[in-house]
Amino acid sequence: MAKLLYSATMSLDGFIAGPGGDMSWLTEHIGPNTTVDKLIPQVGALLVGRRTFGGDDPHKGTDKEGKAFGGGYDGPHFVLTHRPPATPVPGVTFVGDLHRGVDAAKAAAGDKYVNVIGANVAKQCLEAGLLDEVLAIVAPVLIGDGVRLFDHPGGTNVTLERLSLTDAPQAANLWFRVVR
Repeated sequence: MAKLLYSATMSLDGFIAGPGGDMSWLTEHIGPNTTVDKLIPQVGALLVGRRTFGGDDPHKGTDKEGKAFGGGYDGPHFVLTHRPPATPVPGVTFVGDLHRGVDAAKAAAGDKYVNVIGANVAKQCLEAGLLDEVLAIVAPVLIGDGVRLFDHPGGTNVTLERLSLTDAPQAANLWFRVVR
């Protein structure tokens, strides 16, 4: 059965996007990463937030723009939204309910990962007890403001168990299991 994995590259101060969803900060920090290279073939589906789906792209202006993992992944996308576009998008299913979206993505993923992309969707999955693992790829930069990897006004305590810690030339990879 598929597991839900939230993976994101973040700045050392915990931001996955800059102010207004700006992803340009990430461009210079994208580089070889064997952990990510090994993960991509293990991903069977993506569960993406609407803001992320329609947002900025660190590959803007290149042949990798608009492609998951810079073009390394080519499979089903499920976008969680109450505002699907009027025109269908090939390879993308728009879903208005978290549980239906998770179920559909898991069915499509089979025994592979459903990679959750987007802080809000990851938060919803955590709060619903659906998220299994977190992969935080920490880039060596401080950006000071933007979208946090995880934000919970008033605070909370999500216990994680470290599964691995690996280095990449431009990042540190921290992989955790969500303890329930």
